[in-house]
Amino acid sequence: MSGHSKWANIKHKKEKSDAQRAKVFTRLGRELQIAVKAGGPDPEANSKLKDVIAKAKAANMPNDNIQRSIKRASGDGAGDVMEEITYEGYGPGGVAIILDTVTDNRNRTAADIRHIFDKNGGNLGSSGCVSFMFDKKGLILIENDGDTDEEQLMMDALDCGAEDFTADDDTFEITTDPAAFSDVRDALEKKGYTFLEAEVSMIPQNYVKLTDEKQLEQIEKLIDALDDNDDVMDVWHNWEE
Repeated sequence: MSGHSKWANIKHKKEKSDAQRAKVFTRLGRELQIAVKAGGPDPEANSKLKDVIAKAKAANMPNDNIQRSIKRASGDGAGDVMEEITYEGYGPGGVAIILDTVTDNRNRTAADIRHIFDKNGGNLGSSGCVSFMFDKKGLILIENDGDTDEEQLMMDALDCGAEDFTADDDTFEITTDPAAFSDVRDALEKKGYTFLEAEVSMIPQNYVKLTDEKQLEQIEKLIDALDDNDDVMDVWHNWEE
C-alpha cells in the first residue's frame, strides 16, 4: 500500500504569494456560491458545500471568508448566475488536459480557453476526448513532516474507508472512491489530521514525459496561462514534470 507518489510532480502548484492566495480565495468563493445555490447554505445537508468548505480550509482560506461567501450566495438574488463547465484538450506532445471552470459567461470563457490552447501549441477538444485517461478519485494529502506515524496513518485511512495509501518524502497521499470522499475526510479530520489538500480530483492513469525543449517550453506556458485565467478553477494534466 505504500510507494512513491507522483502527485506532487503532476498537479500544478500555484505560487504562495499574496496575489496568488487572493486569486485562489476568489475561485473558492465562486465554488462556494455554486454549492450554496445548488443545495442550500447548511453543509450538513449539502454534501457538495461541505466538500468545498474542506477544500477551502485545506487552502488556508480564513473561516470568515468562507462564511461571508456562504452568506452572500444564500441571499435572495445574490450574485451573478454562475455555471460549471469542464473543458478537455491536448497540449504539446499529446499531454492530456482537463479544466474545471466556473463562469458567468460561457461564450467568453470558451473563447478565452480556445485562444490559450491555440497560442501555446495545444488543441481544445470535445467533451470526453481525454477524460477516459483519468480516474475520478477523492484525494487527501497530508504533509510528511516527520512527526506523523506513517503506519498509524495508513491504518487509520484504511479503517476510515480509503482505497489506497502512498507515501513519499514530502506527503502522504490517500485516495478514495468519490462517493466515499466526504466520509473518509470527516473521519480523518475527527482523528486530528490536517490536510494540505482535500478534494475530488482527476488522477491520470498514465503519464507523458516530454524531452523536446520547444514542447517543454510550450506546455509550461500553456498550463501557466490556463491557471492564470480567472474562470479556471482546476487544471488536471498527465504531464510528468
